[in-house]
Amino acid sequence: MTTDSKIFLERFNTHFSRIDEALCRVFSSRVPLIDSIGNHSLLGEGKRLRPLLFILTCQACGYEGEDPYRFSAIFEYIHTASLLHDDVIDDGHIRRKKPSVNHVWGNSAAVLGGDFLYSKSFAIAVGSGNLEFLRVLTDTTTRMAEGQVLELVHTHNWNMTQDEYMEIIASKTASLISAACACGAIFSSAEKQAVDHLAQFGFNMGIAFQLVDDLLDYTSTTEVFGKPVGKDLREGRITLPLIYILSHLQEAETERLENLFKNHKASEKDYEELFALVKENGVMDRIRSEAREYVEKAADFLDFFPESPVRRDLLGLNAYIIDRSF
Repeated sequence: MTTDSKIFLERFNTHFSRIDEALCRVFSSRVPLIDSIGNHSLLGEGKRLRPLLFILTCQACGYEGEDPYRFSAIFEYIHTASLLHDDVIDDGHIRRKKPSVNHVWGNSAAVLGGDFLYSKSFAIAVGSGNLEFLRVLTDTTTRMAEGQVLELVHTHNWNMTQDEYMEIIASKTASLISAACACGAIFSSAEKQAVDHLAQFGFNMGIAFQLVDDLLDYTSTTEVFGKPVGKDLREGRITLPLIYILSHLQEAETERLENLFKNHKASEKDYEELFALVKENGVMDRIRSEAREYVEKAADFLDFFPESPVRRDLLGLNAYIIDRSF
């Protein structure tokens, strides 16, 4: 991440502190292992993007109630629960720059810890007394689960299309970011147009976020990215960089690479050569350009709201998506 991006994010430090405090305050269990899993998975290197968007969209819609930070925790709980389950499916060992929960306590504990976080998020949401708030959350978590299953179905599918890829990232990533923004408006009793515009803002921002995330998996470093680079490829997850690279190759070369990687015969040199193809064939620029288009589309949906410091903050967060390094 650039120095300018770090400086920009520092303006949200007060929000980040209050979000972290809320994450700890509302998380509790009678079972010590659950507390340990929660502390390990929730605290530390997380970006807190989703709860921050909830807080900022509450402000954009003039929310004047008490303690929105308690409800912002919902979105970090849901996100973290999905990561715990992801790491079990993918046998991931590193998450947020430290050993993953399944690596420390085992797959069973990770699955159950994720289940607890999902349950806890809905227990908090019930306290809002807002049926529409709950509806959006249930629809979102259902779609996220569907996206995870779609990704599982397409594991090692080297014939996966761009449309199939886009449906997966729309479901797994963009839907929750969209929900965080829409729920800020719903929680603030904003008009339907405001809810719809913020939902679309979050959705397009979420697509851009995942496009950049998948690009970083081919181009970043483990130290910066917080998880092993090439993790998607090693786990048979087909993402846009690979889809674009395959479109440049002859059928025989594609079949050769598929045999190497699908059957776990690829050497580190094979991985490095494939990463180099992403960097040398215009794929990075193409994906960043597409991500920028989604960022611009997201920004258009904020035209509904009057000029204000919080609107500028939302636009700034949206722009930050493109140049981030983790």
